[in-house]
Formats: sequence, structure tokens, C-alpha cells
Amino acid sequence: MVGLDDVYAAREAIAGRLHRTPVFTSASLGERIVLKAELFQRTGSFKPRGVLTKLAALTPEEKARGVIGISAGNHAQALAYCAALEGIDALVVMWQGASPLKMAATRGYGASIDVEAAGPGEAFDRLSELLIETGRTLVHPFDDPLVIAGQGTVGLELLEDVPELELVVVPVGGGGLISGIATAVKGLSPSTRVVAVEPDGADSLRQAVDAGRQVRIDPQTIADGLAAPFTGGRCLAICRERVDAVTTVTDDEIADGMRFLYGRAKLACEPAGAAAVAAVLAGKIQIAPRARIACIVSGGNVAPEVASAILARP
Repeated sequence: MVGLDDVYAAREAIAGRLHRTPVFTSASLGERIVLKAELFQRTGSFKPRGVLTKLAALTPEEKARGVIGISAGNHAQALAYCAALEGIDALVVMWQGASPLKMAATRGYGASIDVEAAGPGEAFDRLSELLIETGRTLVHPFDDPLVIAGQGTVGLELLEDVPELELVVVPVGGGGLISGIATAVKGLSPSTRVVAVEPDGADSLRQAVDAGRQVRIDPQTIADGLAAPFTGGRCLAICRERVDAVTTVTDDEIADGMRFLYGRAKLACEPAGAAAVAAVLAGKIQIAPRARIACIVSGGNVAPEVASAILARP
């Protein structure tokens, strides 16, 4: 299990190399609800926190062999960017149908891309093949203790910037972000609730919690940043201990949240970045009167045609 000390160590490992993202309020949401704008992090999401923490721990031999990851886009961009910072060759497994915008950005940061897989499930099988073939070091998008600890630095910043925080609402894909945030928050403020939000069509954490084991799914959602085919085993263990509730939102509710953030908070987020706010707007989370709440907004990588189609809806 990842502990609070691991999160503090991660903060030391990445200190001065990434942004401390802002928190702010929206009058339309209410002054007691703050938005943690992780879409302003380098590469447009929280992902570099975990990637840079992992890369900092590699041996010279591991760095020389290069690294490999798997992602629909945000982890891909983070791995490409951070590997370039460290002078490490990076290969990313993506899949057919992944966002062309995110693919282009990943290549732009300097990584190579493998797109042999038809979908996310097949992509993990392809990843296993390439790990054997290339001898590269895996930088997992979510199920790695160093990656989880790095994502937990979001929680440290929240507790420092938002006094008397009572609830943190976190979007969930594979579970790395919420595992890290829950580790930091529960370690420093046990009474603060942590709630997970997943798309209805990509609810691997909810299914895993109900089943008591990992569950593989075929994710179907407009929020490609949350479309993991399973919740990580380490992440599941942490979530069962430290996350207070798991809820889901529909794609329509995610679209509503995205339009709200664009129109009222002036945040041009991708669908995945709107999930936490979507759950609040849709009344999916029990909120005590006058409770101090934080919603994570990450990331900001969305193709113009996708954004315009969502924003144009009534």
C-alpha cells in the first residue's frame, strides 16, 4: 500500500519541475465549491506528476533501455514529455480510434507510438508483447506505487490551499489519481470524504468494488481519458480502504458538466475533466449544507471538433 510518506517523497522528487495548479471558485457553483484546475498542468492533465515520480526512481540501466507506456492520450503525452526532460527514449501503446489530437501531441513531445491494437483491451495485450520484445521499463498509467504517490501530490496541494476541506470529488479511469489523492487526504485529514466519479459506460471501479476483485470491461464513453478497461489491483486495494463512495454519471451529464465549465468557469476541459463537476450538478453526491468541496478538473486535451459538437448542444 502507498502511504503518506510516499506522497511526500514524490513531492520532493518532482519539486520545481511541474506546476502547482490553482484552485478557484465559480459563483454559479457556490463559494463553498472549489475547482482544482489540473488541466493547467504541463501537457494538460495531472499525469506528469506520477510519470516524473516514476522516472526519477529509474536506474541508469533502466533509463538506457527506454520506457514504454499505454494510454488513450493523457498519460501518453505525459510520458513523452517527461521522458524528453530526462533524455529517455519512450514508446507508447495506443489504439485505433484514439484521439488524433492526443496522438499528434505525443509524437510532438518526442515519443514513438504503436497503434496495432484495435481497442483498449487489446492494447494491454499488445503492451505485454512489446515489454518482452523490447526490454523497456514499464511506466504504468495508474497501477504503480510511484505513479500513485505522484498523483497524490494533488491531494497535498488541495489540503494546503483549501482550509477545512470536507469533500473531494475525483474523476476515475484506472484509479491512479483517486488512489493518490485518497492516500494524501486520509493521511492528513481522515474526516474528509473522498468520492469517486466514473462514466456509466466505464465503471470498472464500481464493478470491482461490488465484486471484491478486478473486473475487465469494454469501456464506452465520450470521456476517453476515463476509459480504462479495468481498475488497477493496487488502486482497488487503496480505494476499498480510503474512498468513501463511488458514483457514476451519464455521458449526457458529462457533456452538461463540460458546457457548464466552459460557459461559467471559462475552463476549456475535455469530457474527462468535467466528470467531477457533472456529478455535483446532477445531484449524484450527498453534500452537507455549507460543506467545503473540491472538484478535480483534468484534463484539457480535446479536439476542436469534439468540443464544438458538445458545446453546441442545448
